[in-house]
Amino acid sequence: MPFIPHTEQDIREMLAAIGADSVDALFDEIPASLQSRPLEGVPAGLTEMEVARLMQARAASDGQPLCFLGAGAYEHHIPAAVWEITTRGEFYSAYTPYQAEASQGTLQVVYEYQTMLASLTGLDVANASLYDGASALAEAVLMAVRANRRTASRRILVPRSIHPLYRRTVDSIVRHQGIELVEVGYVPESGRVDRAALEAAAEVGFAALVIPQPNVFGVLEEAGELCDWAHEKGALAIGLVNPTALALLQPPGEWGEAGADIACGEGQPLGVPLAAGGPYFGFMSCRQSHVRQMPGRIVGATLDSEGRRGFTLTLQPREQHIRRSKATSNICTNQGLMVTAATMYLALLGPQGLERVAAACHANTRALRDALAAVGDDIDVVFQSPFFHELVVRLPQPVAPVLDALADKGILGGWDIGEHYPELGNALLVCATETRTADDIRAYADALREVLQ
Repeated sequence: MPFIPHTEQDIREMLAAIGADSVDALFDEIPASLQSRPLEGVPAGLTEMEVARLMQARAASDGQPLCFLGAGAYEHHIPAAVWEITTRGEFYSAYTPYQAEASQGTLQVVYEYQTMLASLTGLDVANASLYDGASALAEAVLMAVRANRRTASRRILVPRSIHPLYRRTVDSIVRHQGIELVEVGYVPESGRVDRAALEAAAEVGFAALVIPQPNVFGVLEEAGELCDWAHEKGALAIGLVNPTALALLQPPGEWGEAGADIACGEGQPLGVPLAAGGPYFGFMSCRQSHVRQMPGRIVGATLDSEGRRGFTLTLQPREQHIRRSKATSNICTNQGLMVTAATMYLALLGPQGLERVAAACHANTRALRDALAAVGDDIDVVFQSPFFHELVVRLPQPVAPVLDALADKGILGGWDIGEHYPELGNALLVCATETRTADDIRAYADALREVLQ
């Protein structure tokens, strides 16, 4: 982002206006022993051209490996227009809209984003926004405990087939708030939630059930049946979903008889690059009846006294805006830039474009499954269930050294999921998005064959 510093003349004029001799004089009340000394060992400054050459060289040293790694963050094609628009100054430098009447452009973007997310999840209202998918799930758990007035239980049923890093994040956030997370196992053959384990966990009572769709194995759960089961027990249903998958799969708002109560997930697939792990953003939507328990901000559309359309912050459930005891969360400055990119991405693709992306992802993952299975009879797909986007295969050798050898060949071969699920053995989670070609998949299979031999 362009930045023009103050000139020496500007500084002199400002100091003269306030009657100070120097910038250091502004901080003379700080003891000298506490003041930082000049930096040592800093090299001489470079020109803009030299800096550009240096950064290009360092970026090139990372290479451009073929990526078959998913597990929550995915390499999707992002149309050039998305970030050309998003990085315009009026979007790129916009801060959270404290003065809503002076932030109509920012509010309209958020309103359009919320409308698209509510439509995609099949629920009544969406917020903007949360830090990432894992913390979004934690906020959904807190919200479910507040919103479920039919029980005093603070137990949440969390399937073990939810990403282990998500489960760790949720535990870190809620464990000191009197909320108990009860892990529920999965069926070894299918990779789906174990119904018998669910029934056993429900004997004590619980406030909500988290339903991943798809789960960390890429397996599709029987979401409608799980949603109905939770409601029959007097609990809420939280859908943890992949937004790209929702272009093909039934949205959470239509699961079972009544639909999920809350949906959340990671928004990175919607136009946000991998970027070495962030920043990403989390999304959340819910039924209208639960809206006052939702964290973040909600933008609404209205008409002014002259009948002109305008946008306003309808709900602000942060302790800065309302009594602290009534606040739902300390979610403050949201991931507004990422939300802007997601809005541009969804607007450019539209429903049909997003559906084509999801279909291409699934077709490529099926092709990858077949190619890897053809490498050898000792490679097999672990779970015999419908899947989306990614799947788990079992290798005849330990996964970590195989991934290292593939990396040497310029291939990110997947995620060693066996580290978190040792009962699966030498298990590897692989993914193929719409960016992978038939040649890419063939190259992966050939490289894996060489490594295993």
